Amino acid sequence: MSPLDESDESTPLLRDDASSDDFQDADYKTRWRSIRIMYFTMFLSSVGFTIVITSLWPYLQKIDGGADASFLGWVVAAYSLGQMVASPLFGLWSNHRPRREPLVCSLLINVSANLYYAYVDLPASGNRYHMLAARALVGFGAGNVAVVRSYVAGATSLKERTNAMANMSACQALGFILGPALQAGLSFIGETGVAVKAIGLQLNMYTSPALLAALFGVINILLVVVLLREHFVDDEGRHLGAINYASEDQVEVQEIEGDIDPIAVLTSNLLFFVVMFIFAVFETIATPLSMDMFAWARKEAVLYNGIILCCIGFESIAVFLMVKVVSQRVGDRPVLLGGLTIILCGFFVLLPWGSHYPPIQWDDIKNNSVVNQTFSTLLSTTTNPPGGSNGTVEPRGCPLAQTWCQYTPSIHLGQYVTADVLIGAGYAACNVMSYTLYSKVLGPKPQGVYMGWLTASGSGARTLGPVFVSNVYTKLGPRWAFSIICGMVLTAIVLLASLYRRLVAFSVRHRRAGEK
Repeated sequence: MSPLDESDESTPLLRDDASSDDFQDADYKTRWRSIRIMYFTMFLSSVGFTIVITSLWPYLQKIDGGADASFLGWVVAAYSLGQMVASPLFGLWSNHRPRREPLVCSLLINVSANLYYAYVDLPASGNRYHMLAARALVGFGAGNVAVVRSYVAGATSLKERTNAMANMSACQALGFILGPALQAGLSFIGETGVAVKAIGLQLNMYTSPALLAALFGVINILLVVVLLREHFVDDEGRHLGAINYASEDQVEVQEIEGDIDPIAVLTSNLLFFVVMFIFAVFETIATPLSMDMFAWARKEAVLYNGIILCCIGFESIAVFLMVKVVSQRVGDRPVLLGGLTIILCGFFVLLPWGSHYPPIQWDDIKNNSVVNQTFSTLLSTTTNPPGGSNGTVEPRGCPLAQTWCQYTPSIHLGQYVTADVLIGAGYAACNVMSYTLYSKVLGPKPQGVYMGWLTASGSGARTLGPVFVSNVYTKLGPRWAFSIICGMVLTAIVLLASLYRRLVAFSVRHRRAGEK
């Protein structure tokens, strides 16, 4: 048995026979310090997405009263579209140059975009388009997650990688949780806030989160410039090279022989697309579904679903930590397969059944008008209180515009909560295993472009998911929407099972080929 096999997780795995123990210890410490900087970068990327998400609609209405809910959809999607475009570009850059370069460039774009967002109320016209551009640029800067993932994959051995990817996913989940919390904490400043005339800035509850995100970005740039060192190891943990930006002495990274399995790469991207698509659907449909099925008012729906999503965030962190232990015992592929199965169960539980039907907005008949309350009321929550400006009572229940409300059984609260728990747990397991398995399939080859495509596929899914569910759910109802999702997840399970043997680590695949 080799020293590598005998070592535990607390022991440095990068023993190099040509190096002294002192050099090894220093190399190990700088390597993991750099990886932790990547954790922080991933955390800030998710914070940058969520820190303004709950205030986008009121801010948009404040700066441009003519903007409608459909334009808000484009503003929300702009982040994912920007990230989808940028990820392959930054990934390609990182393959040919030190990864500090695309990281600093992307962070500078992110900082500038957040400052731009804070000033979108200044122009005399076209404010909505300035907001759209600002969010697209924030997403473009967030394309650096491809570089982050490729760095962590290239700087860890197979034994370390699952643990590192789980930690990175936990940091990402924590960012999604803390983003809205930071926005809520800054809401005390109010809509008017304070005018900083020297720089022409209105500091209020809408601009302060973006400024805080910009400050985080500056801190991130300093950490990357001062502390980041680039390290490369192979699947067994052998040291392949390290770049010290502070000196001219740079080690040439060794070339790795062998090709990457294109079928495994394509399959991994398809599986990741499905995972991100279904969770985007889940996030989008949660509030409208609960308003239709349980007759919750807008404020109740936002509050209760906010609590549920926060709990799912903490559940995800717990799952990320559990995955480390489970995957070491059973492997990565069974965990991914199990996560998809749990998601399938979650959406199956959501399928309507029984003889009880959702409450109908009968006020629509009294008023002789049919108004679709599903998505527009959700988006106008922060600006239209339940009582309304004219003192009328807010309509509750399933709107008559959705004709399926009259013949589709309702979803019970127990079904809804159970599905939330199952989908949250399954998504967390699939998320971390998708990255981990993909990085192992790629092996020690440069992963920048490949991770860029994976990030782009996830961004595309997050863009298409809300569009899909907003149309299918509104026109056909939950039975069709969730049945289609169940079919997608089942197809992903079949795809994973049929190509199970090809989704193996780079070193394992080439060892098998050598044995043959």
